[in-house]
Amino acid sequence: MRKQYFKQEEGAPEPLRCTVERVARFEEVDALGIVWHGRYPSYFEDGRVLLGEKYGIGYLDLYRQEIIAPIKQMHVDYQRPLQFSDPFTIEAILHWSDAVRLNHEFILRNAAGEITTTGYTVQLLMDPEHNVLMVPPPFYQEFRERWQAGELT
Repeated sequence: MRKQYFKQEEGAPEPLRCTVERVARFEEVDALGIVWHGRYPSYFEDGRVLLGEKYGIGYLDLYRQEIIAPIKQMHVDYQRPLQFSDPFTIEAILHWSDAVRLNHEFILRNAAGEITTTGYTVQLLMDPEHNVLMVPPPFYQEFRERWQAGELT
């Protein structure tokens, strides 16, 4: 059974998802030939970037709106190692939150479809002076309304 990182809030829309395909590169493995544990945050980043670009809330979209979104929390659970040249997928899942934050979950699977790694990140939305936003900025509120209306797939 997979660990539930974020509770599905009652009345919340379904999470948004996307998948990235990758191959473990030589520079990403350690002397044992397995992907070094410190590489997984960059795999999460690959998923976060694609998901953000797909739904119009990517880093450049935030930048244009003068919003920054630093990582507040990150967690990784390792189930089985990836090795050099292993193909794998990164599923990025954005979970709904009533707070002004981005709750991403990640599921990495090997070519056999087995889960190798799971984890999550939480990003806060902040203004250029690093003040945490308590109210969604207009562009993000519009995104949330479209999500809640089922317009995003």
